[in-house]
Amino acid sequence: MEAKRYLQEVGAQVSDDFVKNRSILSFEEYVTLFMGDPRGQSRNAAQYLRDVMDHYGTETVSHPTGKIRRFKVFDVPSSERDGRVAGQEEVQNAIYRQLGNFTRAGRINKLIMLHGPNGSAKSTLVNALKAGMEDYSRQPQGALYRISWIFPSEKLVKGSIGFGGERAAVAAAGAAAAGGDLSTYAHLDAESIDVRVPCELRDHPLFVVPPVERQRLLEGALKKKGLGNGDGQGDSDFVLSDYLVHGELCHKCRSIYTALLSNYKGDYLQVLRHVRVERFYISRRYQVGTVTVEPQMSVDAMYQQVTADRTQLNVPPALHNVALFEPHGPLVHANRGLIEYSDLLKRPLEAFKYLLGFSETSQVPLEHFVLQLDEVLIASSNEKHLGAFKELPDFASFKGRIELVRVPYLRRYQQEQQVYDAQITPTTVGKHVAPHATEVAAMWAVLTRLKKPIPDRYQPEVKELVDQVTPVEKMHLYEEGVVPDRLSLSHGKELRKLRTDMYEESDAYPNYEGRSGASAREIKTALFNAAQNADYKCLNALAVIEELEAICKDKSVYEFLLQEVVDGYHDHEEFVRAVEAEYLDRVDEEVRESMGLVSEGQYRELVERYVYNVSHWVKGEKVRNRITGANERPDEQRMAELEAIVMPRGEDPGEYRRGLISQIGAHKLDNPDAEMDYPRIFPDMFRRLRDHYFEERKRVLRRNKENVLKYLSEERGSLSSREQTQVESTLKTMHERYGYCEHCAKDAILFLMKKRYG
Repeated sequence: MEAKRYLQEVGAQVSDDFVKNRSILSFEEYVTLFMGDPRGQSRNAAQYLRDVMDHYGTETVSHPTGKIRRFKVFDVPSSERDGRVAGQEEVQNAIYRQLGNFTRAGRINKLIMLHGPNGSAKSTLVNALKAGMEDYSRQPQGALYRISWIFPSEKLVKGSIGFGGERAAVAAAGAAAAGGDLSTYAHLDAESIDVRVPCELRDHPLFVVPPVERQRLLEGALKKKGLGNGDGQGDSDFVLSDYLVHGELCHKCRSIYTALLSNYKGDYLQVLRHVRVERFYISRRYQVGTVTVEPQMSVDAMYQQVTADRTQLNVPPALHNVALFEPHGPLVHANRGLIEYSDLLKRPLEAFKYLLGFSETSQVPLEHFVLQLDEVLIASSNEKHLGAFKELPDFASFKGRIELVRVPYLRRYQQEQQVYDAQITPTTVGKHVAPHATEVAAMWAVLTRLKKPIPDRYQPEVKELVDQVTPVEKMHLYEEGVVPDRLSLSHGKELRKLRTDMYEESDAYPNYEGRSGASAREIKTALFNAAQNADYKCLNALAVIEELEAICKDKSVYEFLLQEVVDGYHDHEEFVRAVEAEYLDRVDEEVRESMGLVSEGQYRELVERYVYNVSHWVKGEKVRNRITGANERPDEQRMAELEAIVMPRGEDPGEYRRGLISQIGAHKLDNPDAEMDYPRIFPDMFRRLRDHYFEERKRVLRRNKENVLKYLSEERGSLSSREQTQVESTLKTMHERYGYCEHCAKDAILFLMKKRYG
């Protein structure tokens, strides 16, 4: 494709997008647009951000407390690889509720303070919101508009209608082609404009309409669309914000408006000719509608006089005697969007004391005027700085103006693993990432964060049960709702009921669960270090385990290592052994499954026959013999044989059987249309069946695993063709089903043989 034709095609596309997006409008055209979508064009920053969260939708996800709503905006609508927020649904819902409070109140009157340990995803949460705002502002329903002032060339403006001469005819033709008319300067080309004066605060276009008339316009447009009066009453919950109803033009725009009105002897329509309405887009890079303020000493809002030196700006005669002040700074750049104060409390108190008034009134007084702003304020802080801030006398003043939202470390290892999987990839580490490498790291991180339950907070009959829960058991209870094998069915059921209470147990404590432990940042560093281990051709779990062991030895760097060990909790070195055992369990199961010695269908068939007999036994019914057709009592021997394998020691068979039927009934109630998925309902039963089967065939397993190792070494020739075919099938399954390559498969099996089959 030749360059000229390519550039013509790109140019045509850009022009089409410019027109389609309605990037430049006259004020009359904007009012027409507003009448078509009064709600969308009447939102303040909180309503806009709430609509951003609604736009991308929600989904219901499982949680230790039950089901919880997750906002998909935190999955990041843009293409950012590692911007997704793993977990933290409680925080997402807390932010949404607070935005709802602002919406119902009609004004943004608090600062949202995200607080938690370092590396708990506070900034990632805010960045996801910003990315959502950027993307949404480019959608038709997310269109945002501001005003600027257009002053045409003096040669162009002649006569009572405002145009004259040959250039006027050209300009008029251009305006008509753009869909405008002769009553506006908005569509003039650049050659016909002497000065364009932008509004740094991105004032809402309707601020050009006087307040009384504006309110009438707003209420009339909303009523016409069936949205009520904008007071949240009746069928519509939309509330007009104080910002839009009572807001006014910024100091610079007001000065221009007043000067023009005076120059035109009060002719309001003549003033409107100078108003150009421009669409703008939220941008983090260019600090439009969203800004991050780092902990620093500079002031967040300033201004400069732009008419002090007339050589700097060719201002029109109407403004020669008008002092125009141009505000700038983070507060100004973030107007009509979101401002984030990263690590706010690291700044000296005097540097952010203005937030006392601003968070409540949305106004910041400067020397010559008061800034009126419309932006959501979100700050972040770690727990140490927040604790110190609470001790200051000024905290009492801030308390009513801050909404505290806790952001703890994740306590579910599969969510933690998602954090690492997003950044630890073959591209970033330069080698294959073996199965379970990030999972092992995630498990260890979560174990370091768990606290021992306090038995005294529970009923007397379950105190001992709670007191005996180990860190690993608590981790699996949180993640999968799985209870320890050592418990009877009734005790397991009781512990499963306590899952929510245990998860929320320390929420009211200053030293809550998830406040301390290994941070995701520290673990990511360990994973990158493990990837450089020259002993392994892949980033595998063995290299990760070595890095975790190294972390445990460096107590001077990692503060969480100094915690006192309490009944196995905070025993970080022992946690390395615990995750190693978890890793071995997974590898053992995957290798056995890959060998195909028994199919999952055989286990399922065995359990289905057992459940069939148990169901009739519980009901006191007879079972129809498939061969003879006679009605017989349930096969007690067959049930007892399976129960000897899968039933916890000391359990009463009758209670066990009734408990199983209760679990099936509960599953049917929760999933009335779903087929019976026994592996999902009884994961412990299936696992015990597999373990029993493979324990009986340990010798065969050992020989098969040795064959795999021989195949991957120089001894391949010692294997028969049948054995080689069997090994190739095993390796193929390990690769296709679980993601092993030959190198990490060999490492994993060698480690397994050493630890379990030596």
